[in-house]
Amino acid sequence: MMVHPADVDLNAFWAIAIQELHVDYHGRAAHAAAAAHLGLNALDAAVLGYMNVAALRQHIAGNERVHGIFTHGGDKPNVVPHRASMQWYVRSGNLESLEALKVRVLAALEAGAAATGCTMTATWPTPAYEDLITNGPLDALYAANAATIGRVVEDRSERPQFMGSTDMGNVSHLVPSLHPMIGSAPEGVAIHTAEFAEHAGGPLGDAAVIDGALLMALTTVDLWANPSVIASANDVLAR
Repeated sequence: MMVHPADVDLNAFWAIAIQELHVDYHGRAAHAAAAAHLGLNALDAAVLGYMNVAALRQHIAGNERVHGIFTHGGDKPNVVPHRASMQWYVRSGNLESLEALKVRVLAALEAGAAATGCTMTATWPTPAYEDLITNGPLDALYAANAATIGRVVEDRSERPQFMGSTDMGNVSHLVPSLHPMIGSAPEGVAIHTAEFAEHAGGPLGDAAVIDGALLMALTTVDLWANPSVIASANDVLAR
């Protein structure tokens, strides 16, 4: 069991599969004014790769996301960059569809290297995180307990755009798991922003920490007191 801060209380969120990707482009340095024709611009390769992924985005599924940043783009403006680096997150509904999307993303990025005469190396530095399997019996217990302390928990189907990924997805494929969202900021404040961090570090966040711990404890007591619910939770996973 765990809870995650958000701008609203939800019984779960749409946790999709994810894998991190590191990409390095390798070119050849040269003086950008005196001998630019001798250089192979790794930054150009990275920029073209980024643009290719941007074009790909309009042709991926609604539950897929690809987003990245440049982590290195050269050393000096008057030197043709011999190296450029990027970090990407590739997300999809489940591991099977993630594998198919990874192939398409790599092809888009490699095209940037081919167009500029550079080379590219790609690594997946961490294991993939799986999609989260929600558990109706556990969700219902949590929502009922939340109501007793004045928190109204919405069903995640009311917020289909609320997507993310978590290593707890892997856990949820092995044991029944509970991963609700708890309001820690005013509704409409997006998570992972400076404004959200302000609220999460204030009274709303403090209340969420206490309430979240209490609700997980109450849900655990319910499970101890009613073994049949544990059986129901295991049945969900068995399907």
